[in-house]
Amino acid sequence: MDRRKFVLAASAAVGLAALDATDVEAITRRVTKPGPVAVGMGEVAAVRTMTTTLGDAASELGGGHARHLAVRYLTVDVKRWLNGRFTDPVGRDLFAATSELVQLIGWMARDEGLQGLCQKYHLHAFRLADEAGQSELAATALRGLADQAIDLGHLPVAVRLAEACESRGRKLDNPKALAYYRNTYARAAAVDGDRTTATTMLSGSQQAIERAPAKPGQSWASHYSHGRWAHESGMIHTRLGDYAAAEEHLHLALDIHGLDRRRTRAIVLADLGHVQLKRGNTAQALATWNEFLDCAEGVQSVRIDDGAGNIAARLPLLGDSADAAALAERLATRT
Repeated sequence: MDRRKFVLAASAAVGLAALDATDVEAITRRVTKPGPVAVGMGEVAAVRTMTTTLGDAASELGGGHARHLAVRYLTVDVKRWLNGRFTDPVGRDLFAATSELVQLIGWMARDEGLQGLCQKYHLHAFRLADEAGQSELAATALRGLADQAIDLGHLPVAVRLAEACESRGRKLDNPKALAYYRNTYARAAAVDGDRTTATTMLSGSQQAIERAPAKPGQSWASHYSHGRWAHESGMIHTRLGDYAAAEEHLHLALDIHGLDRRRTRAIVLADLGHVQLKRGNTAQALATWNEFLDCAEGVQSVRIDDGAGNIAARLPLLGDSADAAALAERLATRT
């Protein structure tokens, strides 16, 4: 997407985060102008249930499978409730639940390769969370923007967004949230060449995740699993050049913390194969990449497509290898 537009929009989000001041009258104004539909906690619970259900499907099959369903639910049902009549407490919970749904749609859009649409949804999610006074959700939206900026190569913006995300998350009494946001900052710093900040944030993230319960909590960031932490930490170690630690963390994600969603597991397997190749373990890398293709079958995700493309680009460098040729043939016939 256009770099100037990304910088301007993302910088605006950082500015709002730095103010740490919600528009406390925003929901109240809606309360004093009641709409035709009465909204209660049942509707709030419905939004959260749908977000969980759609998120589970996307984690298994990729964002391309369910985004249109999520958008329709947002623009038809949830929009009607947002324009309805509700008490102030219900309104804040409704805005928070809607922020979670919008963040999910942003993630889905990114998984389809729709970067501009992804950013718009994350910014909208930030505003909804800010109006609801939900610092964790606001920080999570900033985290999504930071992660996107890293992938697009907008490193100064990515570092600024990640720093704002970690700063807001620092005030939360939620170890999984702290681990989530500090790992994001560590990744941004590592990509930007700031090894000191990267290692400091990575260490802080590990301390936080070690204090976190294994089961998911009720909040958005409480669903950040030990497996996801291990995967992301492994990739930060890769960026820092510590391939032994990287492989250890990726195996931890797969074998101990049991990533069981096909899309997620496939992405980790693709990354693990690259690390194994860098360590000179060609046979292991090829076996891992074959397992990646098994998991990736039927998944609609640009992350999966990119993973397959990166593998295909490396196979010609392996020389005259029957196993590499067989893998290349599998990749060529992948649809």
